[in-house]
Amino acid sequence: MRLPGLKAALLVSACLLASPAQADTLKEALLQAYQTNPQLEAARAQLRATDESVPIQRSSGLPSLSSSANLTEFLKQSSASFIAPQRSLSANLDLGVPIYSGGSVRNGIRAAETRVEAGRADLRGSESALFSQVVAAYMDVIRNEAIVGLSGNNVDVLAVNLEATSDRFEIGELTRTDVAQSASRLALARGDLRTAQANLTAARENYIALVGSAPTDLEAPPPLPGLPASPDEAVDIALEHNPDLIAARERAVAAGFDIEVAGAGRLPRLEAFASGGYQNFLGTLGAIPGTGAASQVNTSAQAGLRLTLPIFQGGRVSAQRRQAQANSSAALEQAIATERSVIAQVRAAYSSWRAANAIIASTQAAVDAAELSLEGVRAENSIGNRQILDVLNAEQELLAARVQLVTARRNEYVAGFSLLAAMGRAEARDLGLDDEGVLYDPVVNYDRARSILLDWQSDPDPVASSTRTVDIPAQDGEVHGDQ
Repeated sequence: MRLPGLKAALLVSACLLASPAQADTLKEALLQAYQTNPQLEAARAQLRATDESVPIQRSSGLPSLSSSANLTEFLKQSSASFIAPQRSLSANLDLGVPIYSGGSVRNGIRAAETRVEAGRADLRGSESALFSQVVAAYMDVIRNEAIVGLSGNNVDVLAVNLEATSDRFEIGELTRTDVAQSASRLALARGDLRTAQANLTAARENYIALVGSAPTDLEAPPPLPGLPASPDEAVDIALEHNPDLIAARERAVAAGFDIEVAGAGRLPRLEAFASGGYQNFLGTLGAIPGTGAASQVNTSAQAGLRLTLPIFQGGRVSAQRRQAQANSSAALEQAIATERSVIAQVRAAYSSWRAANAIIASTQAAVDAAELSLEGVRAENSIGNRQILDVLNAEQELLAARVQLVTARRNEYVAGFSLLAAMGRAEARDLGLDDEGVLYDPVVNYDRARSILLDWQSDPDPVASSTRTVDIPAQDGEVHGDQ
């Protein structure tokens, strides 16, 4: 029996056929998630916070300027003083210029810059992970819509079967057992339809959570580009481009700089300094008899070099250096652990993708055979050589084969995209989202933050930029129109 003109029929025959006009495309879903998903927005904000570590570290090597002022009331004067003042106003200005700090500033900046690179890789990984989730959600909606269509068609077929069986029972061609078997299968099919509709509702709600809008007539996705010819090729690409692995390696490098920063606490520090002072007794400074009025204002200025040589610090510096060494060792091991995980992930994704392709071929053959079998069983039943139960079983086998084919097509696409993601080839630029001119460039904020030297320059108060979904109506499990 042929299926009606539903998306289920399209997916069963070919998952990559075009769909009606005004349908949502996978690229549109990915672009909307890229622009409005809160998880991705949070990852970008986290990277901006990491960017600030570079100017924070750099500030330790820049000149510092501070001032202080005091207004003092002398409540009790020394009895031996002839010119004791009643009050004074003083101000000081101090300038410090670091000259040598044992390499702590230089290595601190290097560590911060390396962690920025790691943060950028983390952001790439967040993009890739989000896109993988969106692709899976997109394909889940298409698959579940197809299964609802198949299940609904099965209910219609079994309802016709039950009606025909009841008519033949009335004229004495079939038994009450045949009617009961048809009624049982129809009841089970209706339960399966409800389950399929519930799964479709869940898939649509998950899509909304990721993309930020309800799915509408989703088009079949385009073929995936750049899939590897072998697992070894996939691993080679992943070892060079996987963002999680790049981030782990960068953190290991940054941890090496931390060792040098900690060790700098044992080395001398040299600083140039200059200071100036102003003091005014506000006309309250007396005078020694016979000498005239005393000056009410004093000024001073000093400049020089200050050398600090640590001699004993209670073992704190050596403990900090050993701690940094242990952290560096952990980061190196974590990089290897990430590499192992990436290799395993790539190989597993490749295997799943290849297996899904093989399952599609075998399941398509099963669908073709089940259709032929059902046609033959119905013909034989019409002349009395087959029982109603044989027809019902043949219809059930055909439905199961069609559902498995739809699921295999979904699994093949999701596994292929997961493979690209593990290879580091499933980011915004790889997916053509740069055509819209909306790509987030993390370097822009880094350059801006690095150029800021003023202590009073800050950004506007933070506000959420991702979209909410509270106003989107609750989804149902119905398939409308030509979906």
